[in-house]
Amino acid sequence: MTATLSERISQSAFDGSRLRVVLLLDLYDGAQQQFLEAYEHLCNQVASVPGHVSDQLCQSIENPSQWLITSEWESAPPFLAWVNSEEHVQTVQPLHNCVRDTRSLRYSILRETGKAFDLAPQAAKGRLQASPRLGDGVVRHALTFTVKPGTEDIVAKILADYDSPSARVDEVTQLRRTSLFMHGNRVVRAIEVEGDLLAALRHVSRQPEVRAVEEAINPYLEQDRDLSNPDSARMFFTRAALPIVHHVTAGRHKAEDVRRHALCYQAKEGCGMALARLLAGHDEEAADDPASIIASSTIFQRDDVVVRLLEAVGPIDAQPAQVVGIDGPGKVARLGRLLDADATAVPTTEQGISHFLTESEMTLVTDRRAMES
Repeated sequence: MTATLSERISQSAFDGSRLRVVLLLDLYDGAQQQFLEAYEHLCNQVASVPGHVSDQLCQSIENPSQWLITSEWESAPPFLAWVNSEEHVQTVQPLHNCVRDTRSLRYSILRETGKAFDLAPQAAKGRLQASPRLGDGVVRHALTFTVKPGTEDIVAKILADYDSPSARVDEVTQLRRTSLFMHGNRVVRAIEVEGDLLAALRHVSRQPEVRAVEEAINPYLEQDRDLSNPDSARMFFTRAALPIVHHVTAGRHKAEDVRRHALCYQAKEGCGMALARLLAGHDEEAADDPASIIASSTIFQRDDVVVRLLEAVGPIDAQPAQVVGIDGPGKVARLGRLLDADATAVPTTEQGISHFLTESEMTLVTDRRAMES
């Protein structure tokens, strides 16, 4: 379902509300003790992470192999910084040997009741979500990885030249759109799903046409992987995940009037989340500006890489400052402080902004919309 005109949609990791994370696990038979030891180590690590409030470990009363870990965070950004860090990847590695399957769910806390919440000290950390969010029935996710310099054209041809897999996953889930971009030797694949994202990703990974493409690009990847080895594949896709942190749709434009673009920003070390927050604030303002050519914006961020997926009406160089995300002198200065000056020229003048737009715009390799099957 797409947004109708005048239907504004906004979802963000930056609204300041407390976060509840739910991790569902299915353990291998006989792996409980190993799991508990790994969990204790994980607890000791996460307890010192800024923004972490509490966690609970639960075991099913119906099926002893099923476990549940819940954790509470002051807000989404500190959790996302932790879960997407290399430290987290290494910390959870021991769990992989004893867990058959996992599923991670993230929720902002909208309401809570009961005396325990009034008395618990952690209840004062962070705030409740102000109001329910309006969605559009689409789940957005992205993957990113780099290829060996000099192989970009070969990889682009491989990634563009394949048959699309079946869009229908099950009775409730289907692929809606897949867009693939490149920026230098960086590849970004943006995915839109109606229904269950995890089910869709697993469905796609099993399709022979997709597996053939993944195997074909293996020799050109900077990070080695062996897709026949579950641990190697899991580690690769864990590091490749590029989570969504913000999405806004203005709801003023018809789908046939907009074109898809993507911009890649390289932040200074440790500044990726702050840069994504700055761009998210700009895009919220643009959504309320009738003169803006931006119909929708989706921001993905991991570490110091920020990718901004835009739907725009007309050529984006018509409003370069707005498209880059820095219309206004204050934002120019803030963006300059957050960008990695060694990776790109910091835009300060009108000419510099236009140059930055040209340099940061990603090349669209393929953009495929799925038809209802």
